[in-house]
Amino acid sequence: MRRFLTDWLVLPAVGMAVVLSASCGEEKQQRQQQAADYQTMVVGQKDMVLERQYSARLTGKQIVEVRPQVSGCITRILTGEGEAVKKGQTLFVIDQVPYSAALEVAVATRKSAEARLATAQMNYDNERLLQEGRVVADMSVQTMQNALLEAQAALAQAKAQEVNARNNLSYTEVKSPVSGVASMIPWHVGSLVSSSISEPLVTVADDSEVYVYFSISESQALDLVTQYGSIEKFIAEAPMVSLRMNNGQLYSEQGRISAVSGTVDDKTGAVALRATFPNVGGLLHHGGSGTVVVPTHRKDCIVIPQEATYELQNRMFVYKVVNGKTKATPITLYPQNNGKEYIVDEGLQVGDTIIAEGAGLLKEGIEVKGEK
Repeated sequence: MRRFLTDWLVLPAVGMAVVLSASCGEEKQQRQQQAADYQTMVVGQKDMVLERQYSARLTGKQIVEVRPQVSGCITRILTGEGEAVKKGQTLFVIDQVPYSAALEVAVATRKSAEARLATAQMNYDNERLLQEGRVVADMSVQTMQNALLEAQAALAQAKAQEVNARNNLSYTEVKSPVSGVASMIPWHVGSLVSSSISEPLVTVADDSEVYVYFSISESQALDLVTQYGSIEKFIAEAPMVSLRMNNGQLYSEQGRISAVSGTVDDKTGAVALRATFPNVGGLLHHGGSGTVVVPTHRKDCIVIPQEATYELQNRMFVYKVVNGKTKATPITLYPQNNGKEYIVDEGLQVGDTIIAEGAGLLKEGIEVKGEK
């Protein structure tokens, strides 16, 4: 009876030991299995090129609204819409008849003034001779001198009127002030135009080079100043930028950042930049839009996969493998990434071993297979 009781008590204990042993074995096997499911990597350094994209608008190098300087009806239109024009090329002709007549009147007035001046000069010279012979009084000489001065002033005025008349006649031929491409023309032969018209005769865009305007945030502008030391150094040393056109294709030529606004837009908090692109083939047009692609070059930086990180309370962590077990390690990331990898500024060193993927599924202290 005593032996039976002893056996009855021993059997459950043995069973529990077997169960505990099996449970521990399963837990150990599970830990080893977990470790085998995750990939490790040794932290190293490499160069990275990161890209940021900004919406942009395009303008020609020079955009000139061509307007008449005199009033009159358009008699000829000498350019077509969208045609290339040269600097100094005549684009429109305004009725020249009244301005030709005004010039003829001005020329006649100038010649008449010249004749009066010649007469006044002759009278004055003659009066001076008579004065030397004591034939006339000094007052008479002074009168002739005043007449001479008046004739000189009248000639100067007549010459100015002639110059003005010649200019007005020349303004009837409206010429292009720059080389470029003509816009659409809203006027027709016979239209009455003047210097006060609300819409220009035509707009000429010099698009041999195209200015591409885009904006960055104030914080990004401050980062550039910190990185390069000054805006001037940034403009001088900034990398070449690319342009993605509105059809999604990348423009074949690269541009350079040529200007940075000295002020921050008080409505948007943005800083405007200008990039200059060559446009030899004329593919880019004034008024167009696109996307500027700005590269950032980083040398000898620590780069890890994004799958190697996890976020906790607004901080980023990785699992380093220390003494064969996972150890949660906070890291500081460079604010820009390529969508697949992160640049680590602080928290890791070259030679560290980390879990390369699935970090969000791990816990502290998990044994890593192959590590001691």
